[in-house]
Amino acid sequence: MHEQTIAQSIISEAKSHGEIKGIIVEVGDLGHLPAEEMQGVLEKMTNWTVKIEKKKAKVLCEKCGFEGEPKILQQLHDQNIFECSSCGAMFPKILEGGDIILKSIEI
Repeated sequence: MHEQTIAQSIISEAKSHGEIKGIIVEVGDLGHLPAEEMQGVLEKMTNWTVKIEKKKAKVLCEKCGFEGEPKILQQLHDQNIFECSSCGAMFPKILEGGDIILKSIEI
């Protein structure tokens, strides 16, 4: 049900701009839902064209100072397990690619 809450938030934001034909949603590698799942939920809840743009994750390791893409070990519904690609420290700080964002609206 978590995915429906996220989708409903995106739908509400889009609808506040008028009659919608389509949307573009950015889904980060470390977002709460995989991109394909987010697209499926939005398509089931609307009759809009839904395009998904994937955003690569970028992290900062506070242990070794590495800044770049993490090594994603496992992606689950509402949970990602990832580590520093350099030293293997678990769960470095997410700088980019951790969100699901309504990027644009076609009216």
